Amino acid sequence: MSLVRVWNGLADVPGDLGDCVVTLGNFDGVHRGHREVLARVTSEADARGLTSVAVTFHPHPIAVLFPQKAPAELTSLRQRLELLEGAGVDAVLVIPFTREFAAQTPEEFVDGVFVRALHARVVVVGEDTRFGVRNSGSVQTLVELGAERGFEVEAIADIGDDGRWSSTRVRALVAEGEVAAAAALLGRPHRVDGVVVHGDHRGRLLGFPTANLGGEIEGLIPADGVYAGWLVRRDLPEGAIDRVLPAAISIGTNPTFDGTQRRVEGYVLDRTDLELYGERISYEFVRRLRPTLRFDGMDPLIVQMHEDVAQCRQELEAQGRM
Repeated sequence: MSLVRVWNGLADVPGDLGDCVVTLGNFDGVHRGHREVLARVTSEADARGLTSVAVTFHPHPIAVLFPQKAPAELTSLRQRLELLEGAGVDAVLVIPFTREFAAQTPEEFVDGVFVRALHARVVVVGEDTRFGVRNSGSVQTLVELGAERGFEVEAIADIGDDGRWSSTRVRALVAEGEVAAAAALLGRPHRVDGVVVHGDHRGRLLGFPTANLGGEIEGLIPADGVYAGWLVRRDLPEGAIDRVLPAAISIGTNPTFDGTQRRVEGYVLDRTDLELYGERISYEFVRRLRPTLRFDGMDPLIVQMHEDVAQCRQELEAQGRM
């Protein structure tokens, strides 16, 4: 059961909420930079005995204002909420983003969200935060409005090793299949979520039964290829036996068999007894082992699959989790 309170719009915020420490952002990926800000929010709230609140938007503002430029999201809203809960905030306010909402002046935004709805005593943001119509509000604007309306502002400087920790950087790395580098920015493996469906059952015939994701897959799918990673069974509780399983994960169209549909599927190492159909699972990506290749028949493919599994095992053993 989720411990974080989720308010879907300003009308959902309880009138007796009390004073809060608040932050604002899209939080796509909830990467290490986001978590630095969130850690400051929760520590400040704990020290003052206040409620910690993350304010985010759905859909992504760019998807509403400039749909042709909208980035592919690293995380679905469900994943984002789960990650924000993991960061320790008490509540998340999800504001439905519309053109009408975007037309608010910085003053209207601050008064409606921070002052009237959330009774902010402290607002913690990154140095590059912008808000209000045409992004006309800056951190300096926020400081000035806070002085007038009775809240403090803490601006967190851009942080990160070898440049900023940013969703844009992570997005580019995942799209290129550089999932190990993406994990360094995220502070965790990048993942995709979905429900296991029946595929062609070809993997079982080859000796490598796979769990295929079907329907809507949540999370940005990495570049085609074979990856070392983990299959996580989301329907099982934390710590349950067989909840987290080592897996060789394949993304692509199965060109050896003239496939046309892009698929995400994984083979759990050394297991042929699992029946996962209908379960919600995640694939967590540790490292890309190779690109997708076309083989001249099943025999060379099977040889390569054995090599993939051996390399996957070696990669995961190096992490000390097998």
